Amino acid sequence: MWCSRMALRRLQKIAVTPLNITGGLTSNIQREMSTLPRVYVTRQIPPEGLKILRESGQVQFELWNSDDIPVPRKELLQKVKGVDGLLCTLTEKIDAELLDAAGPNLKVLSTMSVGFDHLSLDELKKRGIRIGYTPEVLTDAVAELTVALLLATSRRLIEATHEAKTGGWGTWRTLWLCGYELANSTVGILGLGRIGVAIAERLAPFKVKKFIYTDVAPRPELASAINAEYVSFDELAKQSDFLAVCCALTPETKEICNKNLFSKMKKTSIFINTSRGGVVNQEDLYEALSTGQIAGAGLDVTVPEPLPTNHPLFTLKNCVILPHIASASYTTRDAMSSLAANNLLLGLRGQPMIKELKL
Repeated sequence: MWCSRMALRRLQKIAVTPLNITGGLTSNIQREMSTLPRVYVTRQIPPEGLKILRESGQVQFELWNSDDIPVPRKELLQKVKGVDGLLCTLTEKIDAELLDAAGPNLKVLSTMSVGFDHLSLDELKKRGIRIGYTPEVLTDAVAELTVALLLATSRRLIEATHEAKTGGWGTWRTLWLCGYELANSTVGILGLGRIGVAIAERLAPFKVKKFIYTDVAPRPELASAINAEYVSFDELAKQSDFLAVCCALTPETKEICNKNLFSKMKKTSIFINTSRGGVVNQEDLYEALSTGQIAGAGLDVTVPEPLPTNHPLFTLKNCVILPHIASASYTTRDAMSSLAANNLLLGLRGQPMIKELKL
């Protein structure tokens, strides 16, 4: 497992060896550049990744020069025509329409994300396009944010801040803004992978009594690192005081967190999702929260993103919603962009990527 800070240093060193352009004449350099693979970058990615692309001398790339607004679909379909490589983020839908627009030259796709539900894998496989992605480097940041969100939700920090700012802070009261603590609790993990393990490692010092998990099958090697017990989906719901969702979004996990799950959870339980919004049925979650079926929920991901400000979940005091910032640390985002850039360059050279999604 890579620490994001160590990974960034390693990726800066890996940065593919720059192309040696000889001759010294501008016209020669221009001719050399014109024969380089063409790449489109769909977002102004963090500086380390752009630096690797620029200094490699191995590609000519064009960039959608904004981090605030995603490239419009119409513009994207125009810009990808004839490219050899594409570096994208999770906001771009890579489907048959886009791949048809790109044409047969496209050989490598590098996504600056660990998730790949924005990619049409069948279409990419059919066309023989290699895929790079960025797992592991964001494990620490996501785990930290998950713990922060869990504590903010369970100890009602957002409510408390609002009360302090708006005059609700009066005399001391015995049960005002009381929440739920981790000590002697059972923490459940839905989908035990690197991030689930990292979350448990950070929660253990809070004197958690027991870790339980469910997955498509037992994962004894990972579970042994945190002394976690494999249980059924129903038992996960029934036993968990805190339930952290860490599974990938697949056809099997789409809206797996629904009224069937919430109806089995304790009234004092806290639900946390930092995976993908699509694994939750938000209408069922609203019902569970508004009727007191569960105590609270913390979400870093929703459907859609951004979630409309008039969405019913925003009306609930016991629902904390963040704007998909789990990996948002400077170190991690630079490491992600560096890995995405290296994956792209290595793929275009026909070499093994550092992190390749095998289809």
